[in-house]
Amino acid sequence: MNSEQEMVKIREAHRFDENVLANYLRGTLEGFSGEMTVRQFAYGQSNPTFLLSTGDREYVLRKKPPGKLLPSAHAVEREYRIIKALEKTGVPVPKTYLLCKDDSIIGTPFYIMEKMEGRIFRTPTAPDAADARERAAIFDAMNDTLAKIHTVDWKALGLEDFGKPGNYMARQVSRWSKQYEASKTERIESMDKLIQWLNQHIPTDISTSIVHGDYRLENTMVHSSEPRIIAVFDWELSTLGHPLADLAYNCMGYHLPDIEEKLERGYLHTRIILEVVSFLFYPI
Repeated sequence: MNSEQEMVKIREAHRFDENVLANYLRGTLEGFSGEMTVRQFAYGQSNPTFLLSTGDREYVLRKKPPGKLLPSAHAVEREYRIIKALEKTGVPVPKTYLLCKDDSIIGTPFYIMEKMEGRIFRTPTAPDAADARERAAIFDAMNDTLAKIHTVDWKALGLEDFGKPGNYMARQVSRWSKQYEASKTERIESMDKLIQWLNQHIPTDISTSIVHGDYRLENTMVHSSEPRIIAVFDWELSTLGHPLADLAYNCMGYHLPDIEEKLERGYLHTRIILEVVSFLFYPI
């Protein structure tokens, strides 16, 4: 929960020229000055995330990972766009400062946002909450925040091209099936049966809203002393889709077995579940 405890040395694969970045920001980011230090957050590795410190100012940098990427994955440009748009609404998001699409600066596109202070609960049951009453209030706040996301007037925000309204479930099943086929290393009969079953049971409801795509407690920040959501992070999978997809995804965490424990024991099917879930919500 403490951001200082979640800082790690920059991973070798994610290193970049910090001097080039500092010089770029001094010329483009208002108020950026002084010597800069860079540390990496242990979490947020789908899009590596870094803390930039300059004197009494701190910023957060999110970038694409290096290497060959699956189509539409790790879309920091989309993430920046939706956060910037939602700043005008009641949805709690961090303030964004700039988006850089120039690969020559740090090797991949990136964006800069504010460093927020609060609590992040890494476990969906929030065992670190003060008591059961606060825990319930946090879950209520999560539901309220999700409702705010789903009731945003996306047309008024100019997001008509942020996704394809309608037919969301069918498109998702089609997309993650193709992603799975493109990345699998061996045939898994149960996955083939799952793909077939999903194609035969696609819901017909075409309700459309902004969907987060990865909505869960860990991707929110709770006020340091109140059971109130002050920010929603990790919008890279957001798109226009069916609001029940977000609700189902959030509920899923309370029905799966202890993922870390299962992975430590080498449970292959738990790994498969995680991969399928990650593919399921790529924005299309």
